[in-house]
Amino acid sequence: MDFLEAEKIAAVMRMAKPNVAVIGVGGAGSNIVSWIKERGIAGGRLIAANTDAAHLSITKADRRILIGEKLTHGQGAGGYPQRGAAATRESIEDFYKETQNSNIIFLCAGLGGGTGTGAAEVLSKELRKAGRLVIGVVTLPFAVERFRYDNAKNALKVLRQYCDTVVAIDNTKLSKVAGDLPLQQALGVANELVGQFVKGITETITTASLINIDYADLRAICERKGLAAIGVGEAKGSDRVEVAIRQAIEGQLLDIRDVTKSQGVLVHVTGGSDVTLEEVTKAGELVTKSLPPRVRIVWGARVDPSLEGRVKTMVMLTGVESTFLAQQQEYGFSLGPLKIGPRN
Repeated sequence: MDFLEAEKIAAVMRMAKPNVAVIGVGGAGSNIVSWIKERGIAGGRLIAANTDAAHLSITKADRRILIGEKLTHGQGAGGYPQRGAAATRESIEDFYKETQNSNIIFLCAGLGGGTGTGAAEVLSKELRKAGRLVIGVVTLPFAVERFRYDNAKNALKVLRQYCDTVVAIDNTKLSKVAGDLPLQQALGVANELVGQFVKGITETITTASLINIDYADLRAICERKGLAAIGVGEAKGSDRVEVAIRQAIEGQLLDIRDVTKSQGVLVHVTGGSDVTLEEVTKAGELVTKSLPPRVRIVWGARVDPSLEGRVKTMVMLTGVESTFLAQQQEYGFSLGPLKIGPRN
C-alpha cells in the first residue's frame, strides 16, 4: 500500500468514526454527566444544561450551558415543565452549536420536574432534524409522587415520538433492586446505571474493544424503536455469564408487558483480562434463546482490568411496550400543555 492510499483510508476512517455527544439536562441529567466526567469517557463530549445556576456551577462537564437566563435568571424552573421548555428554546442556538458535528446524541434527564422534563421534550424534537441518532436515557419518578409521576408520563409519550429510542429506568421498579438502601443512595444507583450504560456504549462504539459495536449496528436496533428497557447483571465463578445474563433479563428496570415482543436487543459484556471470546458469544446466545428469530441482536465487549474474575452484563431491549404508558391511556391522562405539536 502506497502513502496516498494509506492517507485516503485514514481520512475515510476519520470521517466514518461516530461523534458522540452526551447531554444531561436538569438536576438529574447534570448529575449523570458529572458521574461520567469523574470516571472519564473516551470518544464522547459531555454537555450539562440547567436553569439552576448554583447546581450548574458544581456540575462537571466538558461544556456547561445555563439555559433560559433571561427567563429564569439562573433560579431554576420551579418544577414547571413549560418553563423548562421555554428556557431551552431561549438557548437552543447553544445546543445547535455544541452538537453540530455529532451524529449520535444521548439525551439524559430525570422526568417529572421542570427543567429536565421541559428541556428533554424540546431537544428530542430539535436535535433529530439533522438526521442524528437521538437516544433518550431517562429516569421515572416513584409512583407515590403523583404530580411528578403524571408529568413524567406526559413527557415520556413526547420523547417516544421524537427520540429514536428512549431508555427508561423506573425508580419504582429500581426500588426492588436497591430497596434496602437509603433514598439518596438508591437514587444514586439510577444515576450510576445510566452513566454506565452511556459510557459503556459510547466507548464500545468509538474505541478499540474486544468486540466493537459499530454505528450501523446501533442505528439498526435503535432507529425509530420507541421505548427501551435495560437490565444489568454481575457475577463471578464458572457460570458467571449465565448468572449475569439472567440477572440482566429478569431484573430489567422498566415494567414491560412482554419481553419476547422486543424489536431489537443489545448485549454488552465487560470483564477482566480473563474474559474470553467464547463467553461473550455465549452471552448473545443466551439472550436470543428467549426471543423470536426475527429480533435483531448486536453485542459488544470490553476489557476492564479492575473486573478480574468477574463479568458485568447489560442488556437493552428496544421497541418494547410498557405498562407505565398503558396506565396513562387506561386512566385517560393527556399531554395537555406539554404537547409540542405534530411531527413534521
